[in-house]
Amino acid sequence: MTHLLKHLTRLKNIHQNFDGCKISNIIFRQTLQMSSEVEKAKKANQTKQNETIFDKIIAKQIPADIIFEDEKCLAFNDVNPQAPTHFLVIPKKRIPKLDDSGDSDRDLLGHLLLTAKTLAKKKLPCGYRLVINNGPDGCQSVYHLHIHILGGRQMHWPPG
Repeated sequence: MTHLLKHLTRLKNIHQNFDGCKISNIIFRQTLQMSSEVEKAKKANQTKQNETIFDKIIAKQIPADIIFEDEKCLAFNDVNPQAPTHFLVIPKKRIPKLDDSGDSDRDLLGHLLLTAKTLAKKKLPCGYRLVINNGPDGCQSVYHLHIHILGGRQMHWPPG
């Protein structure tokens, strides 16, 4: 167990012993989840993934709940949703992270954003959030460029 998790466990016990506050338990769970995502992102960056889970989804080697597909991209529901509606739009061309894109990717990047907008407007008429995680500090855990589209509830600011 990392030092952070030990510290958070102590904090949880202090809060529970103090007033049993439900909010402190929610914050604790969210912090643990965030800590887990950070650890996954750091590990993914260290391993320099060759074939990713997204490559396997594109190749139809593993199942996904695909909601859209064309010659340039694929959209599917996230297996670990962070909002009532949470799906991803990914390019079929492998670009590990946004920082790795170049001038030759302009049309593809525009296509990804327009696809995300079109799908989001249909599913989330009251609004939505687009997220691109980039690199370990950006909490990127799969090194294949992807856009998260989240909605179905009021989003909060700041996000992270």
